[in-house]
Amino acid sequence: MHLDLSRRPLGDRAIVRLTLAAGLLAVAASARSEQPAPAAMAPVTDARVAAVRQAATDYAARFNDRDFAGLAAQWTGSAELVEGASRLVGRDAIVGSIKAWLERHPQARLEIDVEGVDFPAATLARVGGRMRFTGKPGATPVVSRFASLRVLEDGAWRIAESVVRPTQGAVLEDLDWLVGTWKTETGRGDEIEASFSRPLGDSCIVGRTTIRPRTGGGREVLQVIHADRASGQVRTWVFDSTGARAEGVVEPDGASFHQTFVGIPAETAAGSLSRWVQVISPSGDGRFTMHAIERSVDGVPLPDGQPIHFRKVR
Repeated sequence: MHLDLSRRPLGDRAIVRLTLAAGLLAVAASARSEQPAPAAMAPVTDARVAAVRQAATDYAARFNDRDFAGLAAQWTGSAELVEGASRLVGRDAIVGSIKAWLERHPQARLEIDVEGVDFPAATLARVGGRMRFTGKPGATPVVSRFASLRVLEDGAWRIAESVVRPTQGAVLEDLDWLVGTWKTETGRGDEIEASFSRPLGDSCIVGRTTIRPRTGGGREVLQVIHADRASGQVRTWVFDSTGARAEGVVEPDGASFHQTFVGIPAETAAGSLSRWVQVISPSGDGRFTMHAIERSVDGVPLPDGQPIHFRKVR
């Protein structure tokens, strides 16, 4: 039935409007009541914070016990670890790198200080703090800062990603084994002696190499390896008595160190731009191998060099 509101008294029109408005409100309220309630965020409790902190404590314990299965259980399968300029993806790659590092530092110990825990979601925890590595008993700890994302997976707070910002000393700590004097004899009868030292403390390593071929004149090579605190990279420069020079970066892959160089070849060489990768592979028994690969001059590929085997003499 059509309602002619214009012919009703003002009070009746107001009552109708109020009645219709009330009906609309009731329908809206009913619709809202049928919508599912949003999931409540799990409260940040002392127990949750304690569980994340305990996971970090357990990580240090597994590291110090050389419990690699326990360390693997701390990471998710597709976890990422960024340390300075190095990036590792996957649980196996990360644990393999840690194992190789511990083989070079058999007495190393780790302490973790958690400085903050934040929960952006019920199953996510952002953790920040410091890691202290001690290479051997009585040594000065090397400190690095870290920021990690842990996820609650099968009842355990596992690391999904972690970014480590090494201090200058920490960046060079992995190369500390290089300090000393090394000698070798190549298969051609050439003699090479290389000495590395830390004349400026933690800021750099300086190397001087003397090459004495069986015939002809010798040459000298000066190398500076420097830790860049801003980027976490290890940068290196080499200067050769033949006039050659180059610069590059040093990147670890867990078992070896790759020095990627770009520079100017010797004055007697044909070409103006040289590139190569120098792979240093320590064996952990006072020996290491140096191998020049991916060599080129002005973009023209050259054969890989012969591996050179060094032994520490002092």
